[in-house]
This record gives sequence, C-alpha cells and structure tokens, in this order.
Amino acid sequence: MKKKYIVLIGIFTVIGIYFLVGFISGDYFKIDGTIAKTDSTWVGPSIYLDNTTVGEERDLVIYGQDLIAHTSKYLGPKGSVAQITNGMNCQNCHLQAGAKSWGNNYAAVFSTYPKFRDRSGQVETIYKRVADCMERSLNGTAVDSNSREFKAIYAYIKWLGQDVQKGKKPHGSGIEKLAFLDRAADPQKGQIVYTAQCQSCHGANGEGQLAVDELEYAYPPLWGPHSYNDGAGLYRISNFAGYVKNNMPYLLTSHASPKLTEEECWDVAAYVNSQSRPHKDQSKDWPKFEKKPLDFAFGPYADPFPESQHKYGPFKPIQKFYTK
Repeated sequence: MKKKYIVLIGIFTVIGIYFLVGFISGDYFKIDGTIAKTDSTWVGPSIYLDNTTVGEERDLVIYGQDLIAHTSKYLGPKGSVAQITNGMNCQNCHLQAGAKSWGNNYAAVFSTYPKFRDRSGQVETIYKRVADCMERSLNGTAVDSNSREFKAIYAYIKWLGQDVQKGKKPHGSGIEKLAFLDRAADPQKGQIVYTAQCQSCHGANGEGQLAVDELEYAYPPLWGPHSYNDGAGLYRISNFAGYVKNNMPYLLTSHASPKLTEEECWDVAAYVNSQSRPHKDQSKDWPKFEKKPLDFAFGPYADPFPESQHKYGPFKPIQKFYTK
C-alpha cells in the first residue's frame, strides 16, 4: 500500500509540474490533457500525457528523455553505460530536456534535418547534430550511431517535434536572437552581473555544483575543465546572451518576464566566455570564411576585423561590412 501511494504521489507531482510550466509559458490545459494555445509559442509535449505512443517506441522515447536530462549518469565520468563526456547533461544547455520554449529546445530539429550547415560545409543528419553536442558542449566523444542510446535520443527528438511541419521552425524554438549593442560586450561589467545573479548557483569560479549523488551537476560549470569547450554553440556570446535573457536566473525568468536587461545579458555572456575552458580544433569549421557568424571568435575571416572584435563586438560595423 505504501508503495502504491509513493507511485501516485510521483505521478501527480509530474503532472503538477507540467501544468505549472504550461501556466508560466502562457498555455492552459484542456480536460483531456492536450494543450490549448494562448499564443503561437511552441511548448513541448509530455510523454506522460501521451497515450498513443506505446511499446518499444514509448520505451525509447522515455529513455531518450532521461538521457537528455541525466546524460552524465549514463555517459559521464561515472556513467553506467560509458564514460565519454565531461559530467554535464544535455539538459544543462537544452532546458527541460529540450522541451522549454526559448530554452534552446529541440522543437525544429526533426523538422529541419537533414540539412546543409555552413559550419561543416556539408549536409548533416540528426546523428551529426547529436555527435557535435557531445564533442563540443559535453567535451567528449559521441555515442555510436547504432547504440541503443542514440536510437533513444533520436526517438525522443522525433517524438518531441512530431507536430512541427517539415521544414518549419515554430515560434519559441531554439534561442532568441538579441539586437547587437552599439558597443562591445564588456567582461568587467559582466563580472558584476555574474556575482550578483549567477554566482550563488554556478560558483565564484564557475565550477558549478554537483548533485548529492555526485553523478551529475545540479548547476553546471560555466568554465573550467568540466565545462563546454570553445567549439560549443554557447561559446558564441550572441547565443549565450539570448539564452540568458529568457532563462536566467533559473526559475526566476521567462520570455514574458526577463530579469536581466539585454545589455546585462551581453556583458555576462562576455564575462563567462572570457574565462578558460577546453579548446577544440575548429580549423575545418566554416570552410567558407564569409559564412562565419559575426561572433565566431576564431579567424581567418573574409573581413578586416580582429578576432577580439568578432568575439566581443561591437558587431554592427562587421554587420555593415557584409551588408554594404
């Protein structure tokens, strides 16, 4: 009987959290458990409210979700399956297991892949997309494409984007792109923001906080040997700034009600990404120099601006160079 009550409490807790997320994001739920949209922003579905995905496919989706949320428990330094990543979870960068609007989610992954990417100069598959995250954000080695782990991650990403039309990117997918500042982002100003708003969770030295079981991070390291390397998407400060604006401080911020100003987001992004972290050889990235993002920190470039300006800005003169 006690076990039955524990199971019931767990189920109601999951459902309660999901309803709360829906309320915060501007959606409400119908009696049948489906989402009634109050605006056009994408919100990830819940496998626990889905009674149509069954059998092995359901098992894969649930395992895939858990791999995204708790990557390190399976694939980290003490992983139960393999020891191939740095201890961070995919969820540390893709919030709510890639299901949060404006939280660097997976809404448009299945709908837009395979696709040509300028970074590699090739048509990439979802496997390549996952492998890049493991090699860059998790500073590790990719799982085998034939492994149950990749099959589960693929099944979860496919299921998560099942209602997104092929070739489309719904509103709220990925990371918001912020307007460039008229000045360079300032690491010194960013340090003040970090100390006031970020340090309590991520540590004075960006070291993060391990969970009680020490198998994963409760709050991820933002720099240092266990953080993402300089080939990760969040190393570009435009991505980091847009991510912070809509999501940080964690649980205190939303797209509708950001806590930090956009200037503060740019500055704290500059501060975090001015700190030391693992390096990845990116000499083969962006084979066409003119296709490099304006805030890609490593030359050579098809313009006369230095690496320091490409990293911190000001970006408007660079933008003008390519649009003249």
